Amino acid sequence: MTTSHKSVAHPAIAFAAAAAAVLIAGCAGTGGTRSVAIKLDPSTLASTESISAHHHAEAHWPRADWWVDYGDAQLDQLMTAALQGQPSVRVAEARFRLATAASKVSRAAMYPEVNAAARGTRQRFSENGVASPSLAGEVDSINDINVVLSYDLDLWGRDRAALEASLDRASAAQVDVQAARLMLTSAVARTYFALNLAHTQLDIAQAALHQRQQLLSLTQRRVDAHLDSRVALTLAETLIPTTRKEIFALTESIIRLENQLALLAGKGPDAGRGIHRPMLGHLPMIGLPSEIPAELIGRRPDVVAARWRVEAAAADVDVARTQFYPNISLNAFVGAQSVGLDNLVSIGSRVLGIGPAITLPIFDGGRLRGVLAANQAAYDVAVEQYNGTLVSALHDVVEQLVQLQSLEHQVREQEDALALSEQSLRLANARYGQGLESFLHVLKAEGDVLAQRRLSAALHSRQAECRMNLDRALGGGALPTHGPSNAAVSDVAGP
Repeated sequence: MTTSHKSVAHPAIAFAAAAAAVLIAGCAGTGGTRSVAIKLDPSTLASTESISAHHHAEAHWPRADWWVDYGDAQLDQLMTAALQGQPSVRVAEARFRLATAASKVSRAAMYPEVNAAARGTRQRFSENGVASPSLAGEVDSINDINVVLSYDLDLWGRDRAALEASLDRASAAQVDVQAARLMLTSAVARTYFALNLAHTQLDIAQAALHQRQQLLSLTQRRVDAHLDSRVALTLAETLIPTTRKEIFALTESIIRLENQLALLAGKGPDAGRGIHRPMLGHLPMIGLPSEIPAELIGRRPDVVAARWRVEAAAADVDVARTQFYPNISLNAFVGAQSVGLDNLVSIGSRVLGIGPAITLPIFDGGRLRGVLAANQAAYDVAVEQYNGTLVSALHDVVEQLVQLQSLEHQVREQEDALALSEQSLRLANARYGQGLESFLHVLKAEGDVLAQRRLSAALHSRQAECRMNLDRALGGGALPTHGPSNAAVSDVAGP
């Protein structure tokens, strides 16, 4: 039996090899199509001077829970709730599972396929057909049982390239999960900073209301003493409802921001009612790791995902190119065939065979060239998208550094301006009480103080948000991703 198998297999394999060599010369041509995009090398993007000009402190890369640096336990809880309950993150995770499942389908093509089939047909045999005389005109059954093995030899690496493409897409989808998490946590932090600013502005408005009520009382006494006119009293009275209207508007803004935080956490509106005033701690010093820009391509999720999509597109080009070559597969079967069930399992009913199957594109009207050109264009698109993402990422880092450095100077100057305006208001109130200043001068001094307090609060809020944007620009704590392609392919290919 063993000798018989060898005598069948050897000619078939030899025929496949010989046919492949002959047919390659006659296969369809690629038509000279090629990709034109060139992937940027990060080291060619000059950024060292721009980065060093705006930072002086050495720091580590952001950690995955970068928001902990703000020292607010409520913010930590909101981040945890958002990452667990936000549908956008779960959608990204589902897409990753989808891409992983697709890679398993591609992996299956690297292995032989074995199928079993059984068939039974009861029929009347023709008296004038090819049936033996003993069956002519008789009614009986034809039965088959077969186990069929087929294996694509993948001489040109088509299945391997398809597997690499699917694994690279799975890697990109995995990084997309990190990108979704970073986008969500950035949105939560941004909204939380806005809530903190709204509370600060409410404090300023309430303090202004208290001060204006005191000023109204003082003005009333001066009018009663015939030291001021009714015009001053009317102006003082007008300020009260104006300030109360501002307080109502800020209260509404706080409620809306709390609802927005509940929405980002994937919870109902009632969850917003349990959010308290933010208690943000002191911000850490500005600093940057020294590996920029070399490691930014492995730390920032959008850049990493774009790079994996370039690799997937390159593998797609390889798949399209292999379509121009002969496809050779090896097929074998073993089983039994008989007329009637009585002899189906007897040794004389056995059937077996082995042989190659070869297909070669000779003329297809340009379809394969069109597919190859489309895949090469898709590769160019992926490369240019990667290039654009990389350039934007470097500019994003520098932009946040420029803003942070500028805000540090602005905050210091604003503190001086606020102190001077508050001193001016105290003097104006004292002189007005002594009858040495007009009411309009007091109103102007008070307006200056309110404007300076609001500007100071806005600058501190911008500073916190900009610090968050720097963490985001640096990848938000995402770790370098070394996709599964090489390990998986080695595992499939074997030693």
